[in-house]
Formats: sequence, C-alpha cells, structure tokens
Amino acid sequence: MAKKKKWKNLDGVVFSTNQDFDYQYNESEEQETLNPSEQDLRVMLDKKQRGGKKVTLVTGFIGTNDDLKDLGKMLKSKCGVGGTAKDGEIIIQGDFRDKVVDLLKNDGYKVKKSGG
Repeated sequence: MAKKKKWKNLDGVVFSTNQDFDYQYNESEEQETLNPSEQDLRVMLDKKQRGGKKVTLVTGFIGTNDDLKDLGKMLKSKCGVGGTAKDGEIIIQGDFRDKVVDLLKNDGYKVKKSGG
C-alpha cells in the first residue's frame, strides 16, 4: 500500500532559512473503533447521483478506516457484489438491505433499516 508523503501536508511552507525550523504536520488522528454492540448503523437504499442504479448504503460507522474497509469487504463478499468503503460509509452495489441487516446483526451490530 502506498504511503502518504508528509511533504504534501505542509500547508504552504515551501522553504525556510531558519536551521531550527521544524515542520508541523497536520496529521488527523483516527477514531478508535467501537465494539459492534456500541455501533449504531443505518442501512438504506440510495439512487441519488448514480445514474438510476440502486446501492445499499451503510452509514454511522465509528472507527478506523482499516476496520471500515474490513467490514465493507466482508459485506461485499457475502453479498457477492462490488462496492466501496470510505468516509464512514459502506456502499454495496444493488438492493441488499435485508441481507446486510441480517449479516450485521449476526456480527453483533445495532442496525436499523431506514428509508423504504
């Protein structure tokens, strides 16, 4: 996996003549992943800005990006479809609301099916 280059987060500092200058990097800390029983996830159907295609959207995940991607990978493989996991959301291609709710409940997550 590609590593993030630190020099991209310098916020406008190009060069300093001060020998003691120390760059301050803006590294955001990831939130610690909550236990599945403490998560409050919402599963809904979404068609907006997708060319009329339906996707199952899982929102409300609190935790690290790696844990989000692992959960998304598990859901995608169990549903047998593609999708993505980023920005605290998991997108599963197609209408798999019932199956996703069942899978998450079996893993101990608090899940609510919302919208339609």
